[in-house]
Amino acid sequence: MRRGLISVAIFIAFIAVYTIGRHGFGTTTTTTTTTTTTTTAATSTTLAGRVCKANDFSGAYNEGQGAAGTIEASVTLTKSTAGSCTLKGWPLMTLQDRLGAVLASNLVDVPSSANGHQFTITKANAAPTTLTLNQNATTNFSLAYSDVPTGATACESAVTLSVQFTTNGAAITVTPPYAVQPCNGGQIWVSPFY
Repeated sequence: MRRGLISVAIFIAFIAVYTIGRHGFGTTTTTTTTTTTTTTAATSTTLAGRVCKANDFSGAYNEGQGAAGTIEASVTLTKSTAGSCTLKGWPLMTLQDRLGAVLASNLVDVPSSANGHQFTITKANAAPTTLTLNQNATTNFSLAYSDVPTGATACESAVTLSVQFTTNGAAITVTPPYAVQPCNGGQIWVSPFY
């Protein structure tokens, strides 16, 4: 019986030492740091507003310019709803023909290690930044494509662009004044939102 009590006492002492040791080695600091970081991030998110959704915006296609077979243009998105929202990254675009069929496209984010294109608008070549947009604020992104066919492959001919902020999210329909005709398998260089 005495042996059993000693074993229980040793076991309880071990648990006590383990628990005290565990709480004494940085857990408080880690918890405080994590809590502070989480609180700061949550506060920043709350102050900056919610994440932007496509149905908060209307879009306009800005005619571009062309040189040496490359067409460059931009899209302006205007926030029409009240409040603020945040946006960061590249747009997702889908091209449609005059019947609404989705066309092949290959979006290449600029800047990237293999982008092969520099936009004439300096901001379009910069890395993505977090944008906070209020009602009536605008954001833009640039796009460029080659309109020179290679071989016997036909170029796409899109009459509308659907712009999304997230995969499977709502889309903004933008109608260019002329057909967007990217060659090379529908390759389009796209800048981040700026």
